[in-house]
Amino acid sequence: MKKKLWGVFILILILSLALMGCGSSKTSGGKTTGKQKILVYARGGDAVKLDPAAVTDGESLIVAEQIFETLVKFNKETTEIEPSLAKSWEISPDGKTYTFELEQGVKFQDGTDFNADAVVKNFDRWANGNVDKFPYYQSQFGGYKGEPAAVIKEVKALDTNKVQFTLFRAQAPFLKNLAMTPFSISSPAAIDKWGDKYIEHPVGTGPFKFESWKRDDAITVVKNDKYWQKGLPKVDKVILKVIKDNSARLNALIKGDVDLIDGLNPSDAEKVSSDKNLQLFKRPSMNLGYLGFNVKKKPFDNPKVRIALSHAVNKEALIQNFYGGSAIPAKNPIPPSVSGYNDAIQDYDFNLDEAKKLLAEAGYKDGFSVDLWTMPVVRPYMPNGQKVAEAIQADFAKIGVKAKIVTMEWGTYLEKLAKGEAPIYIVGWTGDNGDADNFLYALLDKDAIGSNNNSQYSNDEVHKLLIQAQTETDENKRNELYKQAQVIIHQDAPWVPIAHSTPLLAGKSTIKGFFPHPTGSQSFADVSID
Repeated sequence: MKKKLWGVFILILILSLALMGCGSSKTSGGKTTGKQKILVYARGGDAVKLDPAAVTDGESLIVAEQIFETLVKFNKETTEIEPSLAKSWEISPDGKTYTFELEQGVKFQDGTDFNADAVVKNFDRWANGNVDKFPYYQSQFGGYKGEPAAVIKEVKALDTNKVQFTLFRAQAPFLKNLAMTPFSISSPAAIDKWGDKYIEHPVGTGPFKFESWKRDDAITVVKNDKYWQKGLPKVDKVILKVIKDNSARLNALIKGDVDLIDGLNPSDAEKVSSDKNLQLFKRPSMNLGYLGFNVKKKPFDNPKVRIALSHAVNKEALIQNFYGGSAIPAKNPIPPSVSGYNDAIQDYDFNLDEAKKLLAEAGYKDGFSVDLWTMPVVRPYMPNGQKVAEAIQADFAKIGVKAKIVTMEWGTYLEKLAKGEAPIYIVGWTGDNGDADNFLYALLDKDAIGSNNNSQYSNDEVHKLLIQAQTETDENKRNELYKQAQVIIHQDAPWVPIAHSTPLLAGKSTIKGFFPHPTGSQSFADVSID
Protein backbone atom coordinates (compact mmCIF):
# COMPACT_ATOMS: atom_id res chain seq x y z
CA MET A 1 0.00 0.00 0.00
CA LYS A 2 2.80 2.41 0.92
CA LYS A 3 4.59 1.68 -2.38
CA LYS A 4 1.41 2.52 -4.35
CA LEU A 5 0.93 5.78 -2.45
CA TRP A 6 4.58 6.72 -2.98
CA GLY A 7 4.19 6.07 -6.70
CA VAL A 8 1.10 8.27 -6.89
CA PHE A 9 3.00 11.04 -5.04
CA ILE A 10 5.91 10.89 -7.52
CA LEU A 11 3.49 11.02 -10.46
CA ILE A 12 1.73 14.08 -9.02
CA LEU A 13 5.07 15.79 -8.41
CA ILE A 14 6.20 15.17 -12.00
CA LEU A 15 2.91 16.50 -13.39
CA SER A 16 3.12 19.59 -11.16
CA LEU A 17 6.62 20.39 -12.32
CA ALA A 18 5.57 19.92 -15.93
CA LEU A 19 2.65 22.30 -15.48
CA MET A 20 4.92 24.86 -13.81
CA GLY A 21 7.28 24.63 -16.77
CA CYS A 22 4.42 25.20 -19.23
CA GLY A 23 3.33 28.30 -17.35
CA SER A 24 6.76 29.93 -17.15
CA SER A 25 7.72 32.77 -19.46
CA LYS A 26 11.19 34.02 -18.61
CA THR A 27 12.38 36.63 -21.08
CA SER A 28 15.66 38.34 -21.94
CA GLY A 29 15.15 40.97 -24.60
CA GLY A 30 12.82 39.61 -27.24
CA LYS A 31 13.57 35.96 -26.41
CA THR A 32 10.51 34.13 -25.22
CA THR A 33 10.05 30.82 -23.48
CA GLY A 34 6.40 30.02 -23.17
CA LYS A 35 3.71 32.20 -24.67
CA GLN A 36 4.72 35.79 -23.92
CA LYS A 37 6.37 38.08 -26.46
CA ILE A 38 8.17 40.92 -24.73
CA LEU A 39 9.75 43.97 -26.36
CA VAL A 40 12.48 45.72 -24.36
CA TYR A 41 13.09 49.28 -25.50
CA ALA A 42 16.10 51.04 -23.98
CA ARG A 43 16.38 54.83 -23.80
CA GLY A 44 18.63 57.40 -22.17
CA GLY A 45 16.30 58.78 -19.51
CA ASP A 46 13.22 58.06 -17.46
CA ALA A 47 9.76 59.58 -17.68
CA VAL A 48 8.93 62.58 -15.51
CA LYS A 49 5.18 61.90 -15.13
CA LEU A 50 2.77 59.45 -16.78
CA ASP A 51 -0.10 61.88 -17.31
CA PRO A 52 0.64 63.12 -20.86
CA ALA A 53 -1.14 66.43 -20.29
CA ALA A 54 1.22 67.26 -17.43
CA VAL A 55 4.55 66.92 -19.26
CA THR A 56 6.53 68.28 -22.20
CA ASP A 57 9.42 65.78 -22.32
CA GLY A 58 9.77 63.03 -24.92
CA GLU A 59 10.65 60.29 -22.43
CA SER A 60 7.28 60.69 -20.72
CA LEU A 61 5.35 61.05 -23.97
CA ILE A 62 6.63 57.83 -25.56
CA VAL A 63 5.27 55.94 -22.55
CA ALA A 64 1.95 57.73 -22.97
CA GLU A 65 1.85 56.66 -26.63
CA GLN A 66 1.51 53.06 -25.50
CA ILE A 67 -1.31 53.69 -23.02
CA PHE A 68 -3.38 56.49 -24.52
CA GLU A 69 -5.03 57.61 -27.73
CA THR A 70 -6.10 60.96 -29.16
CA LEU A 71 -9.21 61.98 -31.10
CA VAL A 72 -7.19 62.09 -34.31
CA LYS A 73 -3.70 60.74 -34.96
CA PHE A 74 -0.73 61.08 -37.26
CA ASN A 75 0.03 58.63 -40.04
CA LYS A 76 2.59 56.09 -38.79
CA GLU A 77 5.36 57.69 -40.88
CA THR A 78 4.26 61.32 -41.40
CA THR A 79 2.31 64.12 -39.73
CA GLU A 80 -0.72 63.64 -41.98
CA ILE A 81 -3.94 63.45 -39.93
CA GLU A 82 -5.96 60.22 -39.70
CA PRO A 83 -8.99 59.13 -37.66
CA SER A 84 -8.45 57.62 -34.21
CA LEU A 85 -10.96 57.80 -31.36
CA ALA A 86 -12.90 60.13 -33.64
CA LYS A 87 -13.83 58.29 -36.85
CA SER A 88 -14.93 61.41 -38.74
CA TRP A 89 -15.34 65.17 -38.35
CA GLU A 90 -16.85 68.27 -39.92
CA ILE A 91 -15.43 71.81 -39.90
CA SER A 92 -17.57 74.90 -40.22
CA PRO A 93 -16.81 77.33 -43.10
CA ASP A 94 -15.41 79.92 -40.67
CA GLY A 95 -13.07 77.34 -39.10
CA LYS A 96 -14.45 77.95 -35.61
CA THR A 97 -16.56 74.82 -35.09
CA TYR A 98 -15.34 71.19 -35.22
CA THR A 99 -17.84 68.36 -34.80
CA PHE A 100 -16.45 64.87 -34.20
CA GLU A 101 -18.23 61.53 -34.59
CA LEU A 102 -16.65 59.13 -32.08
CA GLU A 103 -15.94 55.41 -32.30
CA GLN A 104 -18.56 53.34 -30.49
CA GLY A 105 -17.99 50.50 -28.06
CA VAL A 106 -14.52 51.69 -26.97
CA LYS A 107 -13.61 51.08 -23.32
CA PHE A 108 -10.97 52.61 -21.11
CA GLN A 109 -8.58 50.08 -19.59
CA ASP A 110 -10.45 50.31 -16.27
CA GLY A 111 -13.62 49.08 -17.99
CA THR A 112 -15.42 52.43 -18.13
CA ASP A 113 -16.92 53.77 -21.36
CA PHE A 114 -15.18 56.12 -23.74
CA ASN A 115 -17.76 58.62 -25.00
CA ALA A 116 -18.40 62.30 -25.66
CA ASP A 117 -18.72 63.06 -21.95
CA ALA A 118 -15.21 61.66 -21.36
CA VAL A 119 -13.81 63.96 -24.06
CA VAL A 120 -15.58 66.98 -22.52
CA LYS A 121 -14.30 66.13 -19.03
CA ASN A 122 -10.70 65.87 -20.25
CA PHE A 123 -10.76 69.21 -22.05
CA ASP A 124 -12.58 70.91 -19.16
CA ARG A 125 -9.92 69.58 -16.80
CA TRP A 126 -7.13 71.10 -18.91
CA ALA A 127 -8.96 74.38 -19.61
CA ASN A 128 -9.57 74.90 -15.89
CA GLY A 129 -5.94 74.14 -15.03
CA ASN A 130 -2.85 76.28 -15.30
CA VAL A 131 0.59 76.28 -16.86
CA ASP A 132 2.14 74.35 -13.97
CA LYS A 133 -0.37 71.52 -14.28
CA PHE A 134 -0.91 71.34 -18.04
CA PRO A 135 1.82 73.30 -19.87
CA TYR A 136 1.12 72.07 -23.40
CA TYR A 137 -2.47 73.31 -23.27
CA GLN A 138 -1.17 76.87 -23.13
CA SER A 139 1.46 76.27 -25.82
CA GLN A 140 -1.01 74.87 -28.34
CA PHE A 141 -4.33 76.50 -27.38
CA GLY A 142 -3.17 79.93 -26.22
CA GLY A 143 -4.42 79.88 -22.65
CA TYR A 144 -6.87 78.56 -20.09
CA LYS A 145 -10.51 79.33 -19.41
CA GLY A 146 -11.13 83.03 -19.02
CA GLU A 147 -7.75 84.10 -20.44
CA PRO A 148 -7.78 86.50 -23.43
CA ALA A 149 -5.45 84.40 -25.60
CA ALA A 150 -7.46 81.17 -25.22
CA VAL A 151 -8.39 79.45 -28.49
CA ILE A 152 -10.99 76.95 -27.25
CA LYS A 153 -14.28 78.55 -26.20
CA GLU A 154 -16.35 75.45 -25.43
CA VAL A 155 -16.36 71.65 -25.73
CA LYS A 156 -19.77 69.99 -25.44
CA ALA A 157 -21.33 66.58 -25.97
CA LEU A 158 -24.08 66.64 -28.64
CA ASP A 159 -24.94 63.03 -27.87
CA THR A 160 -23.17 59.93 -26.55
CA ASN A 161 -20.88 59.62 -29.58
CA LYS A 162 -20.70 63.17 -30.90
CA VAL A 163 -18.66 66.05 -29.47
CA GLN A 164 -18.36 69.64 -30.67
CA PHE A 165 -15.52 72.14 -30.22
CA THR A 166 -16.23 75.86 -30.56
CA LEU A 167 -13.23 78.18 -30.94
CA PHE A 168 -12.89 81.90 -30.23
CA ARG A 169 -10.84 82.19 -33.41
CA ALA A 170 -9.92 79.86 -36.23
CA GLN A 171 -6.69 77.93 -35.69
CA ALA A 172 -5.13 76.42 -38.81
CA PRO A 173 -3.17 73.68 -36.99
CA PHE A 174 -6.10 72.74 -34.71
CA LEU A 175 -6.39 69.11 -35.88
CA LYS A 176 -2.63 68.65 -35.71
CA ASN A 177 -2.69 69.99 -32.16
CA LEU A 178 -5.43 67.53 -31.21
CA ALA A 179 -3.27 64.68 -32.55
CA MET A 180 -0.46 65.49 -30.12
CA THR A 181 0.08 63.01 -27.30
CA PRO A 182 -0.48 65.59 -24.50
CA PHE A 183 -4.12 65.73 -25.59
CA SER A 184 -4.72 62.01 -25.19
CA ILE A 185 -8.00 61.09 -23.55
CA SER A 186 -7.78 59.74 -20.00
CA SER A 187 -10.38 57.80 -18.06
CA PRO A 188 -12.35 60.35 -16.00
CA ALA A 189 -12.98 57.63 -13.41
CA ALA A 190 -9.25 57.03 -12.99
CA ILE A 191 -8.56 60.76 -12.70
CA ASP A 192 -11.18 61.04 -9.95
CA LYS A 193 -9.88 57.93 -8.21
CA TRP A 194 -6.20 58.87 -8.12
CA GLY A 195 -6.30 62.66 -7.95
CA ASP A 196 -2.79 64.11 -7.74
CA LYS A 197 -1.36 60.58 -7.97
CA TYR A 198 -2.81 60.08 -11.46
CA ILE A 199 0.66 60.95 -12.79
CA GLU A 200 1.68 57.46 -11.60
CA HIS A 201 -1.53 55.57 -12.47
CA PRO A 202 -2.40 56.33 -16.11
CA VAL A 203 -5.51 54.84 -17.74
CA GLY A 204 -6.35 55.31 -21.41
CA THR A 205 -7.90 53.42 -24.32
CA GLY A 206 -4.61 52.42 -25.95
CA PRO A 207 -3.06 49.08 -26.91
CA PHE A 208 -1.13 48.63 -23.66
CA LYS A 209 -2.06 48.99 -19.99
CA PHE A 210 0.24 50.42 -17.36
CA GLU A 211 1.69 47.74 -15.06
CA SER A 212 4.63 49.13 -13.07
CA TRP A 213 7.22 51.89 -12.75
CA LYS A 214 10.56 51.51 -11.04
CA ARG A 215 11.99 55.00 -11.26
CA ASP A 216 15.23 55.44 -13.20
CA ASP A 217 15.07 51.77 -14.15
CA ALA A 218 12.02 50.59 -16.11
CA ILE A 219 8.38 51.18 -16.95
CA THR A 220 6.34 48.13 -17.93
CA VAL A 221 3.14 48.13 -19.95
CA VAL A 222 1.17 45.01 -20.84
CA LYS A 223 -1.20 44.07 -23.63
CA ASN A 224 -4.71 45.49 -23.41
CA ASP A 225 -6.70 42.31 -24.11
CA LYS A 226 -9.85 44.36 -24.71
CA TYR A 227 -8.26 46.83 -27.13
CA TRP A 228 -10.82 48.02 -29.66
CA GLN A 229 -8.55 47.62 -32.72
CA LYS A 230 -8.51 43.92 -33.51
CA GLY A 231 -5.17 42.14 -33.90
CA LEU A 232 -3.23 44.73 -31.93
CA PRO A 233 -0.91 44.96 -30.16
CA LYS A 234 1.40 42.29 -31.55
CA VAL A 235 3.50 41.82 -28.41
CA ASP A 236 2.33 40.98 -24.91
CA LYS A 237 4.50 43.40 -22.98
CA VAL A 238 6.78 46.38 -23.51
CA ILE A 239 9.50 47.26 -21.02
CA LEU A 240 10.87 50.78 -21.41
CA LYS A 241 14.30 50.43 -19.87
CA VAL A 242 16.61 53.27 -18.78
CA ILE A 243 20.27 52.88 -19.76
CA LYS A 244 21.77 56.35 -19.60
CA ASP A 245 25.01 55.80 -21.51
CA ASN A 246 24.74 55.45 -25.31
CA SER A 247 27.54 52.89 -25.59
CA ALA A 248 26.18 50.80 -22.72
CA ARG A 249 22.80 50.81 -24.45
CA LEU A 250 24.30 49.49 -27.68
CA ASN A 251 26.22 46.81 -25.77
CA ALA A 252 22.98 45.68 -24.16
CA LEU A 253 21.44 45.35 -27.64
CA ILE A 254 24.40 43.37 -28.98
CA LYS A 255 24.26 41.02 -25.97
CA GLY A 256 20.53 40.48 -26.53
CA ASP A 257 19.43 42.04 -23.25
CA VAL A 258 17.26 44.60 -25.09
CA ASP A 259 15.56 44.62 -28.49
CA LEU A 260 15.50 48.25 -29.56
CA ILE A 261 17.46 51.35 -28.54
CA ASP A 262 17.35 55.06 -29.20
CA GLY A 263 20.23 57.51 -28.93
CA LEU A 264 22.69 55.50 -31.02
CA ASN A 265 26.02 57.28 -31.32
CA PRO A 266 26.48 58.32 -34.98
CA SER A 267 29.98 56.84 -34.80
CA ASP A 268 28.39 53.43 -34.13
CA ALA A 269 26.10 53.48 -37.17
CA GLU A 270 28.50 51.44 -39.32
CA LYS A 271 28.95 48.91 -36.53
CA VAL A 272 25.18 48.32 -36.49
CA SER A 273 24.79 48.29 -40.27
CA SER A 274 27.48 45.64 -40.69
CA ASP A 275 26.02 43.29 -38.05
CA LYS A 276 23.59 40.81 -39.61
CA ASN A 277 21.83 40.44 -36.26
CA LEU A 278 21.01 44.16 -36.07
CA GLN A 279 19.28 46.83 -38.10
CA LEU A 280 19.73 50.60 -38.23
CA PHE A 281 16.79 53.02 -38.10
CA LYS A 282 16.85 56.73 -38.99
CA ARG A 283 14.22 59.01 -37.55
CA PRO A 284 13.17 61.74 -40.03
CA SER A 285 14.68 65.00 -38.80
CA MET A 286 12.20 67.44 -37.29
CA ASN A 287 14.13 68.78 -34.33
CA LEU A 288 16.41 71.47 -33.02
CA GLY A 289 19.09 71.67 -30.35
CA TYR A 290 19.77 75.19 -29.12
CA LEU A 291 21.45 77.46 -26.60
CA GLY A 292 18.89 79.80 -25.06
CA PHE A 293 19.25 83.13 -23.28
CA ASN A 294 16.88 84.37 -20.61
CA VAL A 295 16.15 87.81 -22.06
CA LYS A 296 14.87 89.09 -18.70
CA LYS A 297 18.15 88.44 -16.89
CA LYS A 298 21.21 90.67 -17.21
CA PRO A 299 23.29 90.81 -19.30
CA PHE A 300 21.05 88.88 -21.72
CA ASP A 301 18.43 91.60 -21.70
CA ASN A 302 20.82 93.33 -24.14
CA PRO A 303 20.45 91.94 -27.69
CA LYS A 304 24.00 92.96 -28.49
CA VAL A 305 25.26 90.55 -25.82
CA ARG A 306 23.09 87.77 -27.23
CA ILE A 307 24.39 88.37 -30.75
CA ALA A 308 27.98 88.51 -29.44
CA LEU A 309 27.62 85.06 -27.88
CA SER A 310 25.92 83.81 -31.04
CA HIS A 311 29.20 84.55 -32.83
CA ALA A 312 31.08 82.54 -30.15
CA VAL A 313 29.33 79.18 -30.75
CA ASN A 314 31.21 76.95 -33.19
CA LYS A 315 28.33 74.94 -34.64
CA GLU A 316 30.40 73.07 -37.21
CA ALA A 317 32.80 71.83 -34.54
CA LEU A 318 29.96 70.80 -32.25
CA ILE A 319 28.32 68.81 -35.05
CA GLN A 320 31.54 67.12 -36.04
CA ASN A 321 32.60 66.26 -32.50
CA PHE A 322 29.31 65.34 -30.85
CA TYR A 323 26.81 64.58 -33.60
CA GLY A 324 29.26 62.51 -35.65
CA GLY A 325 28.37 64.61 -38.67
CA SER A 326 24.77 63.30 -38.49
CA ALA A 327 23.27 66.79 -38.27
CA ILE A 328 23.21 70.11 -40.09
CA PRO A 329 23.88 73.57 -38.60
CA ALA A 330 20.76 75.45 -37.50
CA LYS A 331 20.14 79.13 -38.15
CA ASN A 332 16.38 79.35 -37.52
CA PRO A 333 14.13 78.18 -34.69
CA ILE A 334 12.39 75.72 -37.02
CA PRO A 335 13.95 72.91 -39.07
CA PRO A 336 14.16 73.05 -42.90
CA SER A 337 11.67 70.17 -43.17
CA VAL A 338 8.86 72.36 -41.80
CA SER A 339 6.84 74.60 -44.12
CA GLY A 340 7.56 78.28 -43.58
CA TYR A 341 11.32 77.84 -43.06
CA ASN A 342 13.19 81.01 -44.08
CA ASP A 343 16.32 79.94 -45.91
CA ALA A 344 17.18 83.53 -46.87
CA ILE A 345 18.33 84.34 -43.34
CA GLN A 346 22.11 84.61 -42.94
CA ASP A 347 23.46 82.90 -39.83
CA TYR A 348 25.77 84.55 -37.31
CA ASP A 349 29.14 83.08 -38.24
CA PHE A 350 31.69 81.76 -35.75
CA ASN A 351 33.81 84.87 -35.25
CA LEU A 352 35.45 85.47 -31.88
CA ASP A 353 36.79 88.87 -32.89
CA GLU A 354 33.28 90.05 -33.75
CA ALA A 355 32.03 88.58 -30.48
CA LYS A 356 34.63 90.55 -28.49
CA LYS A 357 33.81 93.74 -30.37
CA LEU A 358 30.07 93.44 -29.69
CA LEU A 359 30.66 92.65 -26.01
CA ALA A 360 32.81 95.78 -25.68
CA GLU A 361 30.10 97.86 -27.37
CA ALA A 362 27.57 96.45 -24.90
CA GLY A 363 29.76 97.50 -21.96
CA TYR A 364 31.36 94.12 -21.25
CA LYS A 365 34.89 94.61 -22.59
CA ASP A 366 36.29 92.30 -19.90
CA GLY A 367 33.46 89.80 -20.21
CA PHE A 368 31.38 88.49 -17.31
CA SER A 369 30.63 85.34 -15.32
CA VAL A 370 27.50 83.26 -15.75
CA ASP A 371 25.97 79.88 -14.94
CA LEU A 372 25.54 77.77 -18.07
CA TRP A 373 22.78 75.20 -17.55
CA THR A 374 22.93 71.95 -19.47
CA MET A 375 20.85 68.79 -19.84
CA PRO A 376 21.48 65.63 -17.77
CA VAL A 377 19.98 63.26 -20.36
CA VAL A 378 20.61 62.18 -23.93
CA ARG A 379 18.03 63.47 -26.38
CA PRO A 380 17.87 63.14 -30.19
CA TYR A 381 18.60 66.84 -30.66
CA MET A 382 21.40 66.85 -28.05
CA PRO A 383 23.49 63.65 -27.93
CA ASN A 384 25.72 64.83 -25.07
CA GLY A 385 24.66 68.00 -23.27
CA GLN A 386 27.64 67.96 -20.90
CA LYS A 387 30.24 67.75 -23.67
CA VAL A 388 28.48 70.39 -25.76
CA ALA A 389 28.42 72.68 -22.71
CA GLU A 390 32.13 72.12 -22.11
CA ALA A 391 32.95 73.01 -25.73
CA ILE A 392 30.85 76.19 -25.56
CA GLN A 393 32.42 77.02 -22.19
CA ALA A 394 35.91 76.83 -23.74
CA ASP A 395 35.01 79.16 -26.62
CA PHE A 396 33.24 81.61 -24.32
CA ALA A 397 36.40 81.78 -22.18
CA LYS A 398 38.28 83.10 -25.23
CA ILE A 399 36.07 86.21 -25.23
CA GLY A 400 36.20 86.70 -21.46
CA VAL A 401 32.91 85.02 -20.59
CA LYS A 402 33.45 82.66 -17.67
CA ALA A 403 30.73 80.02 -17.74
CA LYS A 404 30.14 77.67 -14.83
CA ILE A 405 28.35 74.51 -15.96
CA VAL A 406 25.24 73.60 -13.94
CA THR A 407 23.03 70.53 -14.31
CA MET A 408 20.40 68.69 -12.27
CA GLU A 409 17.78 65.93 -12.46
CA TRP A 410 15.80 66.08 -15.73
CA GLY A 411 12.36 66.78 -14.30
CA THR A 412 13.72 69.53 -12.07
CA TYR A 413 15.71 70.96 -14.98
CA LEU A 414 12.58 71.30 -17.13
CA GLU A 415 10.53 72.83 -14.30
CA LYS A 416 13.15 75.44 -13.53
CA LEU A 417 13.62 76.31 -17.21
CA ALA A 418 9.88 76.89 -17.57
CA LYS A 419 9.96 79.22 -14.56
CA GLY A 420 12.77 81.27 -16.11
CA GLU A 421 15.41 80.42 -13.53
CA ALA A 422 18.26 79.68 -15.97
CA PRO A 423 20.27 82.65 -17.29
CA ILE A 424 21.65 80.67 -20.24
CA TYR A 425 20.81 77.06 -21.00
CA ILE A 426 21.07 74.13 -23.41
CA VAL A 427 17.97 72.23 -24.46
CA GLY A 428 16.06 71.40 -27.63
CA TRP A 429 12.77 70.46 -29.21
CA THR A 430 11.36 67.75 -31.42
CA GLY A 431 8.34 68.95 -33.38
CA ASP A 432 5.05 67.53 -32.14
CA ASN A 433 2.92 67.99 -35.22
CA GLY A 434 4.97 69.12 -38.23
CA ASP A 435 3.65 72.68 -38.16
CA ALA A 436 5.73 75.85 -37.78
CA ASP A 437 3.27 76.98 -35.11
CA ASN A 438 4.52 74.17 -32.87
CA PHE A 439 8.00 75.69 -32.91
CA LEU A 440 7.49 79.45 -33.18
CA TYR A 441 4.29 79.94 -31.16
CA ALA A 442 4.91 77.11 -28.69
CA LEU A 443 8.50 78.11 -27.93
CA LEU A 444 8.91 81.83 -28.63
CA ASP A 445 5.54 83.57 -28.37
CA LYS A 446 4.70 85.64 -25.31
CA ASP A 447 1.63 83.43 -24.74
CA ALA A 448 3.99 80.49 -24.08
CA ILE A 449 5.96 82.16 -21.28
CA GLY A 450 5.70 79.82 -18.32
CA SER A 451 5.23 76.71 -20.44
CA ASN A 452 7.78 76.17 -23.25
CA ASN A 453 9.12 79.69 -23.79
CA ASN A 454 12.15 79.17 -21.57
CA SER A 455 13.81 82.38 -22.76
CA GLN A 456 10.91 84.53 -21.51
CA TYR A 457 11.04 86.15 -24.96
CA SER A 458 8.25 88.58 -25.86
CA ASN A 459 7.92 90.60 -29.06
CA ASP A 460 4.57 92.14 -29.96
CA GLU A 461 5.27 92.15 -33.69
CA VAL A 462 6.21 88.47 -33.62
CA HIS A 463 3.05 87.75 -31.62
CA LYS A 464 0.91 89.58 -34.17
CA LEU A 465 2.44 87.62 -37.05
CA LEU A 466 2.06 84.26 -35.29
CA ILE A 467 -1.59 84.82 -34.37
CA GLN A 468 -2.29 85.94 -37.92
CA ALA A 469 -0.58 82.79 -39.22
CA GLN A 470 -2.72 80.63 -36.94
CA THR A 471 -5.94 82.05 -38.33
CA GLU A 472 -4.81 82.09 -41.99
CA THR A 473 -6.06 79.11 -44.00
CA ASP A 474 -4.01 79.83 -47.16
CA GLU A 475 -0.80 77.82 -46.67
CA ASN A 476 1.34 80.11 -48.83
CA LYS A 477 0.25 83.19 -46.87
CA ARG A 478 0.88 81.36 -43.60
CA ASN A 479 4.41 80.51 -44.72
CA GLU A 480 5.15 84.14 -45.57
CA LEU A 481 4.02 85.22 -42.12
CA TYR A 482 6.28 82.66 -40.49
CA LYS A 483 9.21 83.80 -42.62
CA GLN A 484 8.66 87.38 -41.46
CA ALA A 485 8.56 86.26 -37.84
CA GLN A 486 11.86 84.42 -38.24
CA VAL A 487 13.55 87.60 -39.49
CA ILE A 488 12.57 89.46 -36.31
CA ILE A 489 13.52 86.53 -34.07
CA HIS A 490 16.92 86.30 -35.77
CA GLN A 491 17.54 90.00 -35.10
CA ASP A 492 16.47 89.67 -31.46
CA ALA A 493 18.57 86.49 -31.01
CA PRO A 494 16.86 84.92 -27.94
CA TRP A 495 18.52 81.65 -28.97
CA VAL A 496 21.59 80.30 -30.68
CA PRO A 497 20.09 77.53 -32.85
CA ILE A 498 22.81 74.85 -32.93
CA ALA A 499 21.81 71.81 -34.99
CA HIS A 500 19.07 69.77 -36.62
CA SER A 501 19.97 66.12 -36.12
CA THR A 502 18.99 62.89 -37.82
CA PRO A 503 18.40 60.67 -34.78
CA LEU A 504 19.64 57.10 -35.08
CA LEU A 505 18.11 54.02 -33.48
CA ALA A 506 19.10 50.37 -33.62
CA GLY A 507 17.28 47.12 -33.11
CA LYS A 508 17.45 43.40 -33.57
CA SER A 509 17.06 42.16 -37.13
CA THR A 510 13.98 40.21 -36.01
CA ILE A 511 11.98 43.39 -35.28
CA LYS A 512 9.27 44.19 -37.82
CA GLY A 513 6.70 46.96 -38.10
CA PHE A 514 8.77 49.66 -36.40
CA PHE A 515 8.70 53.06 -38.10
CA PRO A 516 10.51 55.87 -36.23
CA HIS A 517 8.14 58.83 -36.35
CA PRO A 518 9.42 62.37 -37.02
CA THR A 519 7.70 63.59 -33.83
CA GLY A 520 10.10 61.42 -31.84
CA SER A 521 7.42 59.19 -30.37
CA GLN A 522 5.26 56.32 -31.56
CA SER A 523 3.15 53.44 -30.36
CA PHE A 524 4.65 49.95 -30.40
CA ALA A 525 1.26 48.39 -31.20
CA ASP A 526 2.33 47.33 -34.72
CA VAL A 527 5.78 46.11 -33.72
CA SER A 528 6.44 42.38 -33.75
CA ILE A 529 9.44 40.20 -32.91
CA ASP A 530 10.03 37.06 -34.96
